[in-house]
Amino acid sequence: MTMSVKARLSTGKLARSCAGRPWLTISIWAIVLALSILSAKFFLGSSLTTEMKFTKPTESEQGWQLLKERLRGPEKDKEIIIIRSDNLTVDSPEYRKQVDQLALDITSLGSDVVEGGMNYYMTGDQSLVSKDRHITLMPIVMAGTLSDANRNIDLVHEKTAAAEHSGFEIVSTGAASNNEDFNKLSESDLQKAELLGIPIAMIILVIVFGTLAAAGLPLLLAGFSIIIAIGITALVGQRFEMSFFVVNMITMMGMAVGIDYSLFVVSRYREELIRGRGKLDAIETAGATASRAVLFSGMTVILALAGLLIVPMSLFYSLGAGAIFVVAVSVLAALTLLPALLGLMGEKINSLRIPFMHRYQSGHEADQGRFWDWITGKVMGRPVISALLAIGLLITPAIFYFQIHTGANGIKVLPEEYESRRGFDILDSEFSFGLISPAEIVIDGDINSQGVRDAMARLQNEVGQDPAFYGTPKVEVNEAGDLALISVPVSGSSESDEATGSVVRLREEYIPRAFSDTDAHVVVAGPPAMNKDYFSMTDDYRPIVFIFVLSLSFLLLTIVFHSLVVPFKAIVMNMLSVGAAYGLIVLVFQEGVGAGIFGFQKVDAVEAWVPLFLFSVLFGLSMDYHVFLLGRIRENYMLTGDNSKSVAAGLRSTGRIITGAALIMVAVFSGFASGQLVMFQQMGFGLAVAVLLDATLVRSILVPATMKLLGDWNWYLPKWLQWLPDFHVEGGREESDRI
Repeated sequence: MTMSVKARLSTGKLARSCAGRPWLTISIWAIVLALSILSAKFFLGSSLTTEMKFTKPTESEQGWQLLKERLRGPEKDKEIIIIRSDNLTVDSPEYRKQVDQLALDITSLGSDVVEGGMNYYMTGDQSLVSKDRHITLMPIVMAGTLSDANRNIDLVHEKTAAAEHSGFEIVSTGAASNNEDFNKLSESDLQKAELLGIPIAMIILVIVFGTLAAAGLPLLLAGFSIIIAIGITALVGQRFEMSFFVVNMITMMGMAVGIDYSLFVVSRYREELIRGRGKLDAIETAGATASRAVLFSGMTVILALAGLLIVPMSLFYSLGAGAIFVVAVSVLAALTLLPALLGLMGEKINSLRIPFMHRYQSGHEADQGRFWDWITGKVMGRPVISALLAIGLLITPAIFYFQIHTGANGIKVLPEEYESRRGFDILDSEFSFGLISPAEIVIDGDINSQGVRDAMARLQNEVGQDPAFYGTPKVEVNEAGDLALISVPVSGSSESDEATGSVVRLREEYIPRAFSDTDAHVVVAGPPAMNKDYFSMTDDYRPIVFIFVLSLSFLLLTIVFHSLVVPFKAIVMNMLSVGAAYGLIVLVFQEGVGAGIFGFQKVDAVEAWVPLFLFSVLFGLSMDYHVFLLGRIRENYMLTGDNSKSVAAGLRSTGRIITGAALIMVAVFSGFASGQLVMFQQMGFGLAVAVLLDATLVRSILVPATMKLLGDWNWYLPKWLQWLPDFHVEGGREESDRI
């Protein structure tokens, strides 16, 4: 004998309680908002970093630690100042005067800003001069940590800008210069995304609601959620440094889910007012139905995002944690703050009507759902053809996923007007950008032994014959004679295939061959090795994250819908839309098909973090719509026992709202795709496309077609699982007269 447990979450009572004490609820949220603003003001700057750190030992991390502890201490930022004259060569007295004066100006900044530097006239090193002798390099070492260099690099740029005059071009490039430009572009892209996304979202909300009062609430709630999540991130960042991209991520996710969650609750509240319920009763019913669906949807998104926390890298836990914070705050705001605001507004939620818009808010499903009835009828009338058509349209672009090349595009995708990009172009064409980011071969052993010295000589000889490396290797040995560093620049940027390929050859061929007869421990560090470890780690953890997200999602949906078939179908459908998004990213960015139309760059690689991030986010957001739609379908099915009518009723009652919510997400994500940073272009485009496919092909065609084909089997749950608690997403009969 089995026992079915009917579990009911009291989101309705919570909503009524908050609406009954609106000023207390709003005051609590206002205090939290004020504390978050203070937290962001005082702690956010020290919480964010441009460094990418591993939280699991890697070979590059091991090498970096050995160098830090036994040779050079904390790694310094090495900037390269590039001086170019179209008319003069380095042999000209005027050229030397320019370089000497610039060196003096840089030195005048003090040892707490610039630790040291050199130039051709000090050393006579011909490697600092281009072949045509019109360009020379001035390498400098910034003082302190990389964070210190990031703060002080502006002082260096002021000196180089002041030294520029007719006939000379002076630019600098390096980690701090690159970070400054990426930060500027990131902030610019964020502003552009907000300027584009927020007005479009407001227009869609006005169309959906027909009144300015109702349309403004979701935007207000999204703003609250974003600010509070940033405040939380600033505090957490005092213990775990966060990537500076986390602010962009919080803003994007907050605008998307914050608006959507409020949209569903406000819509249901207005529905209940039209049906004749009093203010508090309408709020309680909305809380017992839409708010409960928001809670379950938020849980699915958070569980999916939790997959990012598995990857042992600061970039992934930063993006995952930031997104989780803003989703959690958005859910709490929809469950508590929104009912309190509705309690104050009452029927004024329908004020400030837009002419010709409010007629669509009649509340009669027969009027609102004719289009969805027509779609459902057509699809369920030919379910096999409809399902095959939708699956074919999703699988076709997904095929291109198998051509994906993941990696990093680095500084070469910055706009050409940025100084660090101009510096990269000069170094890459006249010298090697690897001068800034060499491969570092760390030898741990008795460096003075003949065997180790011979091995080092053999290794340098092999490296010198490999065209992937540039210049002559430089050797440093610590005072104890138990650690050596062979530093050799790679040709091209540190994230290029050439650079990471050279690391593979060092690790798998050159080093084992050279040191086979010694007991020295040899590892490869430096930026190229770190990038190689980063790419390998994302590849290794991709299946782990996929399995984690899929398993937890299946478990949660099984409990929510009391069925094995529904969650299995939902996962398969989401995989189809995610696969299609992956394929389209490859097609547009990697192959360049339509890139110019969208204003995107054709690049060599899809950013290594993008597929993992997209999978977690898209799986969570796609489940959002499934939870809302299938929740309505299931409750109708439990009341009527008629599968076909329940599917039609579910689509009819959620069609307009879910479509509006999807369009808002597409607008928000498209805003981020409109920026200049390729990584955000790929991310925003992928998210927008997937949500669009999910809201059209999946929800409008695949869901009703498969629901029709499977009939009552949709709700199959084996007897041995009947003990699972029965969570009603949209409430029960006693909580709503009609679902």
